[in-house]
Amino acid sequence: MKGFDFENSGLEEKLQTVKNKVVKLSLLRLVVFVAMGGLFVLSVSESPVWFLFFGVSVYVFILLIGKYNDHKDQEAIYLALGKMNLRREMRVGRKLKDLDSGIEFQEKTHPFSNDLDLFGEHSLFQLLNHTVSKRGKEALATKMKAAFNLGKAETFRLATGELSTKADFLFAMESIGIAFHNEEKSNAGWVHWLHEEDPGNRLIYVAAALGPVGGLILSVLTYIGIVPGAFFGVWILIGMVFLGMVFSQLKKAAESIPSRDQLKTYRYWLAVLEDQQFNSPLLTAMQSPFLTKGTKASRLFDQLDSLGLWIQNRVNLLYIPLNLLFWTDLFLYLRLGSWKRKYGKLVADFPDQLVQWEVLVSLGAFENEVGGKGKVISVAHGVEGKMVSHPLLMPGLAVPNDFSIDNNQRIILLTGANMSGKTTFMRTLGINCVLVNLGLSPFAEEFGLSGFQLYTSMRNTDNLGESVSSFYAELSRIKLLIDRIEKGEQVFFLLDEILKGTNTEDRIAGSEALIRQVDNTMAFGIISTHDIELADLETRMESVKNFSFHSEIHDQNIDFDYKIKRGACPSFNAHKLMELMGIRFQQEK
Repeated sequence: MKGFDFENSGLEEKLQTVKNKVVKLSLLRLVVFVAMGGLFVLSVSESPVWFLFFGVSVYVFILLIGKYNDHKDQEAIYLALGKMNLRREMRVGRKLKDLDSGIEFQEKTHPFSNDLDLFGEHSLFQLLNHTVSKRGKEALATKMKAAFNLGKAETFRLATGELSTKADFLFAMESIGIAFHNEEKSNAGWVHWLHEEDPGNRLIYVAAALGPVGGLILSVLTYIGIVPGAFFGVWILIGMVFLGMVFSQLKKAAESIPSRDQLKTYRYWLAVLEDQQFNSPLLTAMQSPFLTKGTKASRLFDQLDSLGLWIQNRVNLLYIPLNLLFWTDLFLYLRLGSWKRKYGKLVADFPDQLVQWEVLVSLGAFENEVGGKGKVISVAHGVEGKMVSHPLLMPGLAVPNDFSIDNNQRIILLTGANMSGKTTFMRTLGINCVLVNLGLSPFAEEFGLSGFQLYTSMRNTDNLGESVSSFYAELSRIKLLIDRIEKGEQVFFLLDEILKGTNTEDRIAGSEALIRQVDNTMAFGIISTHDIELADLETRMESVKNFSFHSEIHDQNIDFDYKIKRGACPSFNAHKLMELMGIRFQQEK
């Protein structure tokens, strides 16, 4: 790969400099092209000696094209780095509105993603996503929604921790993707083509050798007057027979090979990966397929790009006369077939592997930009955290809390005033569990969890199209939880404002019944409620403990400290909130 500059400071000055160079090279290229045309005319009309100067001008023109393309690529990288700087500011400032929300990955039926702001407006996906391809986004979303696996998470944690220290590598990989990636063609067709065997024909080998030799001899003999020009027509007719033998195969190759920008993306990504030294087992394992013996992986894409350029430009007006005279399609066909036989099956796996690198780059960039930096600790059973906060809140504004749940307190009843922080606290725990499962640092001083699966029930809404009420939606959600825990699955659940869609008497009775049912399983978790009557369960059930969030009511406002406290909530604030919103309560006479 060319020695591109991926440093993201001083971009305005560097961008202006490279733009000036592009303009100068463009003008110089035009001058050389005009000179090249003049020298060709002199070569034909005056003396063959001028062909020497014509050849030099062609060589210079090709060099200028290469330099021009290199500077245009550097310009694209600088522009990409500028976009990355803006997105970084958005993520650090938690101003996520203009970032891709990943809303298409949200699932109402998923065990936890719909309740924890993993996708949508102001979501974890917006903080995490540094992918550039559709498949990269899908792979990242799949990983975010994956079942919990602490062993796999630890492997990823070592990898993301190492990547977070390699800012230059992260900048290079992401800026290359932003600058050049496009999805003009699907990789599926290309991969299928790479695995296909091309039909062999010895006659094509003979004709490929005969074409250039015969065409050159015929041109010379015609030029000096020995052979009449009519022989060109006969030669072309013979050639069209052979060219027809490879036409369909080359047409299929032209349709299958990715666009030049896509190949350039792969080539530059591979060049960056080839130059890196990694220590973590996951990174070295994922890098190893690209460290091919002999020809570098990036060079393989360079070769394919060169072949593809010729194949996709076979209808060019300059190429057609050369092809009819020298039968160059046969040579292209043989070279492409040789490349496919040697490298096709190896290269076919690279796109899928590079998709996984997009995910790793996203995780490493998240750690580098906004990561929580917390320590992951070992927990025998349950969840334990010290100074835990929510990643989507500004670090200076988020109020951290300590928390633990284990065999001694398996079911926590969380009561509290409206707006005091109950739901946010539950989401804070849930989203930090997801971060740990992704192999990322938690937003806490210390945070750990045991080997469980996460399940939430918080956002249960009605669905008119399916004639489903919010209460029935919540019951359906709880039914799925019951089915899982009664099969013996260890589940950490977060249930917000349980059974809120029914009357108080039924809600209290149903909540107590559910708590007793859960108590006989391996499940544990938090249930928030406004029914203070349920707090009495602590005295009747050893596994139930009360925690709460409080508020302080003043004449014209209500203050919240957002700190979790032991015990049930001593007072609620709904009456005062309604007054502050303008509801006038009648005073009894």
